[in-house]
Amino acid sequence: MSGQKVVTPSVDHIAQAVKSTKDSGLPPVHLWNPPFCGDLDIQILRNGTWIHEGRPITRPKMVQLFSSILKREGDKYYLVTPVEKVGITVEDAPFVAIDVDSEGEETEQVLTFTTHVGDQVMVSADNPIRLAEGTEPTPYVMVRAGLEARIDRKSFYRMVELGVHHDGWFGVWSAGAFFGLMPSEQVEG
Repeated sequence: MSGQKVVTPSVDHIAQAVKSTKDSGLPPVHLWNPPFCGDLDIQILRNGTWIHEGRPITRPKMVQLFSSILKREGDKYYLVTPVEKVGITVEDAPFVAIDVDSEGEETEQVLTFTTHVGDQVMVSADNPIRLAEGTEPTPYVMVRAGLEARIDRKSFYRMVELGVHHDGWFGVWSAGAFFGLMPSEQVEG
């Protein structure tokens, strides 16, 4: 053996490792590159519900803790600590944007979304809004490091109410950047 302690991934072990490293703010998961330890039976549903072994995780603080150590690599999602990396399943996006606030007007406007786990993200060139096409357009906002939030319906409608036409597009301004949602000619009335 190499003398290294063999780590068996578990929800409790991951939670304990994160609590021991967390002082304030988000843990520096971008700096952690531990070995892959396997997959955990955890999935994040489209509505933002976290499921462990077929049952919802009902403790909001536990969900917030796990969301703080979420990392995306390519199309895969992991919970990462300094000593282990475990795979989880994400049905759509790992977060849901459940509220939007607006300050300022027109090109000076700043939009801030709040996610279901309490993250706040200011829409900007670094945290853009995108509209994915499918059976119906689905809006997303970048939260951090490749992790997106699907914008819920009420927040999307509130955002659209703030929309303007610019260079042939209907969209919104935030932090000096324009985010086109659809061509102006497709907007009714």
